[in-house]
Amino acid sequence: MADYHLLTIWHINAPLTAVYEAIYDSLHWPEWWAGAKKVEQTADGDGNGNGNGNGSNSIRRYAWRGELPYTVVFDVRATRIEAQVAIEGCARGDLEGSGRWHFSHEGEVSIVRFEWHVRSTQWWMNLLAPLARPIFIRNHRQIMAEGGAALARRLNATLLSQQNIDLTSR
Repeated sequence: MADYHLLTIWHINAPLTAVYEAIYDSLHWPEWWAGAKKVEQTADGDGNGNGNGNGSNSIRRYAWRGELPYTVVFDVRATRIEAQVAIEGCARGDLEGSGRWHFSHEGEVSIVRFEWHVRSTQWWMNLLAPLARPIFIRNHRQIMAEGGAALARRLNATLLSQQNIDLTSR
């Protein structure tokens, strides 16, 4: 299996509460994030999220498509939800591993860190990985860049900076 360990950091001039709520409400991502083609709730959680009953252990199915001509589908089971601090989960499907959203702020600037540590499970992705790895990583970066810009637009805010780091070889 091909392993990917990627980190994206967004600095957005918007209130942390608004930034967190937009990320937490992933069922509505397809309305504003072009790469998110479909998000659906497949299992309710234990209610330890932000009070709406979709806390830890909830499962959501995500379908993503970037510049490359394929859609990646995986389920994420929430393992930790701490309002305005972190959302973490385990992924299973076309990609397997973990994703972690961490939230902080410096004054009026919200800082969002998304760490994605996954392995591809599709035979063709694993077969192509030695040559296509840079293309797969660029596709992820493009999806995250669009997401940061779209989040800022949704919040009528400014995306001050975005950083993408490949942690795989570190």
